[in-house]
Amino acid sequence: MRYVAAALLAALGGGEPSADNIKKILSSVGIEADGAKLDKVVAELAGKSIAELIAEGTTKLGSVPSGGGAAAPAAAAGAAAPAAAAAKAPEPEEEEEEDDDMGFGLFD
Repeated sequence: MRYVAAALLAALGGGEPSADNIKKILSSVGIEADGAKLDKVVAELAGKSIAELIAEGTTKLGSVPSGGGAAAPAAAAGAAAPAAAAAKAPEPEEEEEEDDDMGFGLFD
């Protein structure tokens, strides 16, 4: 991921996402570039427009499940909790004793 981010930074800065530019960006933050990973990213980006790649990736993300299915069981479990609480008999509340106000109120 860091190699792709460095390539995007190089393109954003107006440069070419070449191996040298990516190495410079990574070394500026103290990361030593792995040659095999660097070559793979450069080979995949060769001759392609960054804007087109981002647009293509955005359309692919639309088909990725986002985990929305897990909310339904949680909602069902949440609905059972009020029913269980309603079944429990309410306990009588004890009345609090009135505090002696010593003849005056706070805002009198």
